[in-house]
Amino acid sequence: MSALLEVQGLQVAYGHIQAVKGIDLSLREGEITTLVGANGAGKSTTLLALSGLVKKNGGTVRFDGHDISRLAPHQIVARGVVQVAEGRAILTTMTVRENLELGAYTRKDRQAVGSDLERVFHLFPRLKERIDGMAGNLSGGEQQMLAIGRALMAKPRLLLLDEPSMGLAPIIVQEIFRTLRDINRDGLTIFLVEQNVRQALKIAHHGYVLETGEIVLADTGRTLLGHPRVLEAYLGA
Repeated sequence: MSALLEVQGLQVAYGHIQAVKGIDLSLREGEITTLVGANGAGKSTTLLALSGLVKKNGGTVRFDGHDISRLAPHQIVARGVVQVAEGRAILTTMTVRENLELGAYTRKDRQAVGSDLERVFHLFPRLKERIDGMAGNLSGGEQQMLAIGRALMAKPRLLLLDEPSMGLAPIIVQEIFRTLRDINRDGLTIFLVEQNVRQALKIAHHGYVLETGEIVLADTGRTLLGHPRVLEAYLGA
């Protein structure tokens, strides 16, 4: 399976603090890849750099064979790389419908938007029940569903997810991860950043472990789940 996104030597610094220290990543098309690690390891910074939302101090990012390292965020989205931000970042004073429609604002295939909206409602029936309600009145889990649904409305080729399980009840976390697996089975490539190491590695084809800005392990999700270093550091074994 070919690589959809290739990262070589990615570096990001905040002043004198080197948050990401020359990492290499490869995301295979049609797979779920996860980047796991402790809080402050540099996971979210990595995603922000891929989306063009923070400045890179070095390295290259290639998507579908094209260098996107210097593109602006809206140009990266137009190429098909869409991020679901940490904390959801929904527009709370707009309705569920308006949030979802906003996700499709760059699209030219307006006739297909309606069918994609129905697909989101199939994935997240609760959003359809609350379609004309204010997004700010949704529960945390429903807001996460809305954030993912809005991203899907952009018709991405690569979906970047930053801590989708954060602050959610375990039963909702299970539901979110089941849906991510379903979305991936439909062919969407997913790059998942998570502190919930067990859940992330369970659904991932491949995984990377990031510690203080450096990748220390890379393997299949299943292999990493049983790796002694992962068991000791992240799974309480």
